[in-house]
Amino acid sequence: MSSKSSFSNTTIERYALALYELGKENSELDKIEIESKNIQELFQHSSEFVNLIKNPTNNKNEQMNVIKKISTRFQFSNTFTKFLCLLCFKRRLFFLGKILNNFLNIISKGRGEIKAQLSSSKELSSHELENIQKELSESFTSKIILEYKYDPSLIGGLIIQVGSLMIDASIKNQLKKLEIKMIGT
Repeated sequence: MSSKSSFSNTTIERYALALYELGKENSELDKIEIESKNIQELFQHSSEFVNLIKNPTNNKNEQMNVIKKISTRFQFSNTFTKFLCLLCFKRRLFFLGKILNNFLNIISKGRGEIKAQLSSSKELSSHELENIQKELSESFTSKIILEYKYDPSLIGGLIIQVGSLMIDASIKNQLKKLEIKMIGT
């Protein structure tokens, strides 16, 4: 692993933990969690915002002004706004997406939640997803946060991954196993 990669991972973890501690100290964790999710939405829907964050040629004062305008528009807490401005000042804004993901993971772990990935060959309804989430939560005796992805390449069935445990009940996987048996024979 390169020293730059190590540096960035360490930096991301430290900033995420600092945001968590600040939010906890100021009794604003719930609000900052919502604000972090709002920023993540902005990442997904605004290429201009992504350019502002990722482009190293952007002036830090311009970045700070845009962050302040966004903070005002979305009524971000003072703690979160100052944190974002600190990232601009320290030229660490390009880490923002990863910092917020790490921050949200810290909050989730603090609540005892477990993340699970679900891929299915057909689009599942919200009711079906709720049932799967409920059954997984009962099985693991922890609240499961389900990340769902529709994947028609599975042909049929589904794949569930909770931590290092993977349940692959897809037809695609069964066909691969059959192919391996046939080649081995």
